[in-house]
Amino acid sequence: MTKVTYHVGEHDGGFAYRLGDVWSESFPDHDAALAAARSAAERQHLEGRDAEISFQLADGRWQTEHASGGDRPETDVVDDRAEKSP
Repeated sequence: MTKVTYHVGEHDGGFAYRLGDVWSESFPDHDAALAAARSAAERQHLEGRDAEISFQLADGRWQTEHASGGDRPETDVVDDRAEKSP
């Protein structure tokens, strides 16, 4: 099973959450960003419909895959600010 971890931290003059190197929009305070990250994590558990998805690879080729609507990842939210506290 795939695991998805959202990280909450300071970003662009406010707070945001990120998945890998991709940041969400900025929120005015830490609590709002943390709530948004938790909401995003919860939505990952909702089943959807099967679909064929296409995406471009780094070398410019296109890849098509079947995505099962019931194949949901395990999720976690990590508060980077809390982890830096002594």
